[in-house]
Amino acid sequence: MSSSWTTPLRLHEVARGAVTVRLEPDEAERAKIAKALDLQSLPALSAQLTVKPWMEGVEISGRFDVVVEQLCAISLDPFEHPLSGEIEVRAVPAGSPQAPEPTGGEVDYDPDAPDPPDVLESDAIDLAAYVVEHLALEIDPFARKPGVEFDYTPPQEPDSPFAMLRKLKGEEP
Repeated sequence: MSSSWTTPLRLHEVARGAVTVRLEPDEAERAKIAKALDLQSLPALSAQLTVKPWMEGVEISGRFDVVVEQLCAISLDPFEHPLSGEIEVRAVPAGSPQAPEPTGGEVDYDPDAPDPPDVLESDAIDLAAYVVEHLALEIDPFARKPGVEFDYTPPQEPDSPFAMLRKLKGEEP
């Protein structure tokens, strides 16, 4: 994701206890986010996050509310609609015993198991990047404007040459 909007938080700031952060990008930042996510515009975005210590890293939880403007996949008319989502992520510094082991082969996936923690590249967590990442997952790539219906009737197949000859001869198929 691009660095269109960043809000770093250092790990040592969370070591003393939970930190609550409210994030609201300005209009220029929302325009950059909209461009990065291939949206028409992003009229509103706000997030309320709580960051608390977890093992050697942090646990980020919270919620975001947004209004996105997209093109209708059917009529191609722009329209706005609200979205919201939950954020729940754990992150640890590189070298942490909780960091997932890099694998070069097949990975066993358990959909009921919690996600492994993210590995941080530095001692700072970019909270805005997590909000944009979770927003990207909530966006419907084929959004439909309310009330728009997809009405498709396949074209009539032309009669085959043999069917045309049968009609000329007066024979019914």
